[in-house]
Amino acid sequence: MSTVSTIEWTNATWNFLLGCDKVSPGCAGCYAVKDVLRMAGNPNPKVSGANRGLAYRQDNGVLNWTGVVRLLPERLAVPFEWAVPKKVFVNSLSDLFHGDVPVEFIRRAFAVMRATPWHTYQALTKRAARLAVLSPDLDWPGNLWMGVSVESQPYAYRVDHLRGTGARVKFLSVEPLLGPVDLDLSGIDRVITGGESGPRARPFDPAWALAARDRCEAHGAKFFHKQNGGRNKKASGRLLDGRTYDEMPETRAVPVAPARERRRLATELVPEVPAGRVPLPLAG
Repeated sequence: MSTVSTIEWTNATWNFLLGCDKVSPGCAGCYAVKDVLRMAGNPNPKVSGANRGLAYRQDNGVLNWTGVVRLLPERLAVPFEWAVPKKVFVNSLSDLFHGDVPVEFIRRAFAVMRATPWHTYQALTKRAARLAVLSPDLDWPGNLWMGVSVESQPYAYRVDHLRGTGARVKFLSVEPLLGPVDLDLSGIDRVITGGESGPRARPFDPAWALAARDRCEAHGAKFFHKQNGGRNKKASGRLLDGRTYDEMPETRAVPVAPARERRRLATELVPEVPAGRVPLPLAG
């Protein structure tokens, strides 16, 4: 968990879940596995304890999840500590709609988001079918942007699941973009594209992202190109057709509640935190 994020479309992460498993080709080079494995060796016992047992290195050198998903309910209080509005990536190291996450825990997270309307939350899932099933039973916060990942055409069905949810803002993360994707953007507010990065990066063709850009223009959706990817994503940069694309939906300007009120809300909604105390954010 961090008040600073290197992810281009957000500026903070909030990880009250850790751990996952791979469900489609877009998961092959998952950065979160590497981060969790690294933090399992952190000298801070609270950080290492939270991350230990969630990931491992296979005999062929590929990193993978153990399949354990760990709930950290005390971390639900962290957004109350942030005294300035943030764009928050929800569970960058897990998936809120993973099958092992109880629906009541999802509802608790939604309650914290509703109680902190000065922040804008962005959640991503590959478990679009469960998202669709649970959506009618969730009280959707107006400050939550809900997204699904679509790495290639066979997974475009996830967009249909997202479209039927109660989220006010709906977006797609078309990353890592592994091939051309024909997107139906009806009811979709934003599309993020990006090539895969890292030593095992698969090929990326800018034409695939440009097609998504053109579809966004036709449907009035915001377009954000995150990166061109490759073994060295910094060298590949973010330029697409000679320019950067950083479009986002508008955020609502809401004053941050005074510290006393934030502490009251935190202890009310997150009883795992001692009365009157909000935990400082922890790495990971």
